[in-house]
Amino acid sequence: MRRGRTLILVLLIIIIGLIVGFVAIRQFILTPQSEEQPVFVEVYYAAQNIPQGGPITEDVLLTMSIPQANVVEVMFTRDELSLLTNNKVAKFPLDQGVVITESMVNDASAAVPISGPQWASLIPPGMTAMSIPANRLSLSGYAINDGAHVNINACLMFVDIDPTFQSILPNLTAVLTGTGLGQVTGSEGTGYGATGLPILSLGVVTTGAAQGRLELDPSLQQPYFLIPSETQRPRLVCQMLLQDVVVMKLGSFSLIPSGTVTTQPAATDPEAQQQAPAAPDIVTLIVTPQDSITLSYLMYTNAQLSLTLRNPSDLARQATEASTLQFLLSQYNIPVPAKLPYAMQPALSTLVSPFLTNDTVTVPPQ
Repeated sequence: MRRGRTLILVLLIIIIGLIVGFVAIRQFILTPQSEEQPVFVEVYYAAQNIPQGGPITEDVLLTMSIPQANVVEVMFTRDELSLLTNNKVAKFPLDQGVVITESMVNDASAAVPISGPQWASLIPPGMTAMSIPANRLSLSGYAINDGAHVNINACLMFVDIDPTFQSILPNLTAVLTGTGLGQVTGSEGTGYGATGLPILSLGVVTTGAAQGRLELDPSLQQPYFLIPSETQRPRLVCQMLLQDVVVMKLGSFSLIPSGTVTTQPAATDPEAQQQAPAAPDIVTLIVTPQDSITLSYLMYTNAQLSLTLRNPSDLARQATEASTLQFLLSQYNIPVPAKLPYAMQPALSTLVSPFLTNDTVTVPPQ
């Protein structure tokens, strides 16, 4: 009995030893003792948003460490800082955090055609630059600047016209008198035409009254003629036309060629210190040729254009509905006021903003 227990104990020791040996062989022999540590390389990325055509300097760059296996040849490492900042500009707007590659930068001098302006190299192939008028309201309070991404809204007014005359309705009425063949009374008396035949006389008396319509009074059952009390009111519609348009330049381009030395006014000159920079009244956009034609048509038809600022990293396109009076009433649940037997006093014909104590009154120069 004792011999059987000893045999079982020996077998258990052998089994445990085999298990421990198997684990040790797998851990220390089959598995490498230590893996090689990856080598990291520092590459440059944009520390802030760089506008299109903006100079690439060390102030707008930072470095980040990535494994050497992930580094590609087009990236700029720390040893290649001079190649990245030596007279280089951004080909297109660069967002903050983007790793700089060779395709994102361009030489500021070599890429400029000899016969063309310097800023022409900033226009991508297939695009064109076009300027439109602007003011403080259409530029989002001057929040829009060079390299900004914007949407373009347009507001237009429509009227009914006569298809033949191409004039606004209603037409003016006139009365024809004395029509038919007969004599013509002129400054030299009464006579006939050069051929001896009677001349067609057509007397026109223009009343100048607008063309109206005939109505029947329901109470008196008598007809009466209605004419408009005022000229036709245009119908307003606003819609977003273009999305994610890049602003090339806010304000006018310099008329002085690059490289020209100009004389700057002295810092102590009181007139130079008092002259504030003029507010920009024009903005140049980078658009497709077809969109430039559309903007030209809208600009010369007195359409009101406005720019709305958007995030450069936002690449989404939004489908919008045109805003009209009918759209506002239905979309925002605006009721049409009922005709009541009482009203506010005094009568309200226009909306006037209340004048506050801190408001300043600007008197235009005479």
